[in-house]
Order: sequence, then structure tokens, then C-alpha cells
Amino acid sequence: MTDQSLSSPGAGKTPGENREPGGKRERGEIQTPDGKRTAGEAQESLPQVNRRIMALSCLLVFMAQMATTIYLPSLPIVAHDFGMSRSYAALSISAFVIGAAAPVVLWGVAADRYGRRGPLLTSLALFVLTSALIALIRSPEGLLVLRALQGIGAGGSAIIARILVRDRWSGDELARRLSVLSIAFITAMGGGQFLGGLIGRYSHWETGFVVLGAVGAIAAALTFTVPFEPSRAVQPPSEVLRICLAVARQPAFLLPALAGGAGFATIVMLQEVSPFVFQQHFGLATDEYGSLGLLLGAAYFAGAMTVNRFVARAGSARLMTAGSLVMTAAGVLMIVLWSVPGLPHSGALVAFVALYCVTTFGQSVLFPNSMAAAVSSRPGHGAYAVSLCGFLQQSMAGIAAASAALLHADLAWATVAAALGAAAWLMTRIAASSALTEEGN
Repeated sequence: MTDQSLSSPGAGKTPGENREPGGKRERGEIQTPDGKRTAGEAQESLPQVNRRIMALSCLLVFMAQMATTIYLPSLPIVAHDFGMSRSYAALSISAFVIGAAAPVVLWGVAADRYGRRGPLLTSLALFVLTSALIALIRSPEGLLVLRALQGIGAGGSAIIARILVRDRWSGDELARRLSVLSIAFITAMGGGQFLGGLIGRYSHWETGFVVLGAVGAIAAALTFTVPFEPSRAVQPPSEVLRICLAVARQPAFLLPALAGGAGFATIVMLQEVSPFVFQQHFGLATDEYGSLGLLLGAAYFAGAMTVNRFVARAGSARLMTAGSLVMTAAGVLMIVLWSVPGLPHSGALVAFVALYCVTTFGQSVLFPNSMAAAVSSRPGHGAYAVSLCGFLQQSMAGIAAASAALLHADLAWATVAAALGAAAWLMTRIAASSALTEEGN
């Protein structure tokens, strides 16, 4: 990118419109009277191309999320097989999340420098390879290292999936498209956990990683069926840093990004503690816990449909504020739940499941709107804005995951969940007020 990329008139438009004259073409790109378009777009209608890109992006998000959820039901079994403590086993979740966060900005830079396809295929190759090795590993230390490397691959694929969507849409329409990605997240959250429960009961936990490797291979094959943005002018590291700092200094970017990160951190923390809460505290079997994923998927689906239906009328700012408020209320009620002595076992189970679903609903409303508001706050951010947003949110989730490994008391992690929801709500309120002030001026 050049300095002018921070105010490029082509931001949010479909590929081929207002491209930088110095950008390189990917193979298959041709010149038309309207500007550059890929060969695929020249031969197919724009809606067809959009559908293919959305399908690939959804599969990438599905794959990255399922790398956690298909593993969750078997987490206590993994701890037993490796002779690990609960905290050490939970670190295999933290290692994945932190691995996904650490190089996200570098993935975004690579996507701009080399085009989307090359870095995406690299991330998928890493994901498939590590998935296969995890299925064979028998060392606790090796498991943590491979989970971190798997997270690096998954994080690259997931962030490039969002870059692909950001290449073509912006504003409220971007929020709607990101809510479609949430459907893939839903499927991985509910279906992945359900499948993981079945694997834990009828097979071995390693089977889940074989499934993940197969999904990654399918995604790699699909990358050759869609057009991609071309590479751009190479920037020195100092220029990349300058662009990222310029983006991060904008409150209209930073506040929604951090709010979405707080919501994401809450969900990751709940995912990490829930296998032990449900299976050890409430005594659910592995497949019974896995079946709860269907309820969580339904809750996330309801939130995604809420965004898709109402974002055009209500706007991203109002919806992300509402989502964070729902998460805060659910967190406070979780504190109450674990503070009430003598609550019947079945009643506590039902209440916790309900509050988990409500939290999930709030996150599914908050997350796509927060990311859309952040990356659309100024035109021309492109891959840098998406990758920086992803880095902040994944980093917050990684910190929460690492903390959850140490928070065994139910009241302790419930308090953290409520605090994260409240922080998200406060940041969305400030962001919304700032946006209204700017509109008034």
C-alpha cells in the first residue's frame, strides 16, 4: 500500500474498481473498459462471484472455529490420557488462541504484498499439517506446541477470510456480510461441539483432528475456484507500522475493535471452562455436553439473523451496544447463580445453560457490528484494518483464555465474564456517542 491507501476511493468496492496503478496482477486477471477484473469475474456475473467468495470465507471461519469446538468435549479425556492437570489441559486451548493472535497483522501484510491466494494457501498448509501431527502426538509439550502452530494457521485463514469480505463490502452491508460469516461460526460452534461429543463417546479424540485436516484440504482446493485481489506495492516495515499506528489511533476504529475483543474473550473463556463445569460439576457425559452445542448454535444463529434483519434500520452502533448490554446482564446473572447457596442441581444446570445461550446471543450481535464499525470507520484501511482488528480481538481472547486456565472457581470466572461484558458496553456507548457527535458536526 502507499500513503494514499488511508483515503483510497476504492475502499469497499468490488475487486477491479479503482485499483492502485502500481498493483500487480494475479494470474487470470484481464483488463476491461471498466477497469481490471479477474477472468472469473469477466465470465461470471458479480452475484455468482460474490456467492463463491462468501462460501469460501464461511468455510475458512468454520474450520478455524471448529478447531476449538470439536476438541472441547474431549478436553477432560485429553487431560487423563496425557496425565495432565485441568490447568495444563486448558492451556492447549490458550495456546491455540494465542497462536492465532500473534501473527495476524503479518498475515494481513502478506495478503497485501503477495495477494490473497498465496498467504491463504500457506496458512491452510500449516493448519492441515499440524492437524495431522496432533492426531499422532503423544507428548504433552508437543501437543501445546502443535496447537500453537495450528492456531497460527487457523488465525491466518480466518483473518484472510474477513479480508476477502472487506475487499468487496463496507459499512452496514459489511456488517450484514459478516453476520453471514457468523452462520459458519454458528455451525462450527454447535455442530463442531456436537460432533466432538460423538467422537469422544464412540471414537478417540484424535479423530477430530483428522476431520479438521480434511476440512482444511477442502478449503485449499476451493481457493482455486474464486478470484482474488491482486498484490500491492511492497511497503517497508516502518511504513507498515506507520499505517497500523495511524489506524489504531482513531477512536472510531479502536473502541469498536476493543469492544468486539471483550465479547470474543468472554466466549473463549466460557468455552475453556465449560467442559469441566458441565462434565465435572454437573456430571454430564461427553456426548451430553456435546449436544449442548446445538443450543449454543441456535442462540448464535438467532443473533446473526437479528443483525441481518435489523442492521439496515438500526445501524451497527446501536446493535453492538445492545449486544454488549445483553452480555453484561448475562454475566451479572452468572455471578448471582454461583453465589446462591443450596440451589437445586437441576435448576442450576438449566440456569447456566440459559445464561450461556444468552451470552452467546449477545456476542453474535456484538461481534459483526463491532468489526464492521471498526474497519469501516475510515475508507482505505483494507487488509491492515481487518488484520489489526483481528490482532486486538484475538489477543484479548488469548489473555482471557490464559487467565481461565487459572480460574477454577465458578464465581471467579463468572465475575471476569461480567467485567468483560461491562467493558464492551462502556466502549460501545463511547463509540456511539462519538459517532453521533461527528455526524452532528
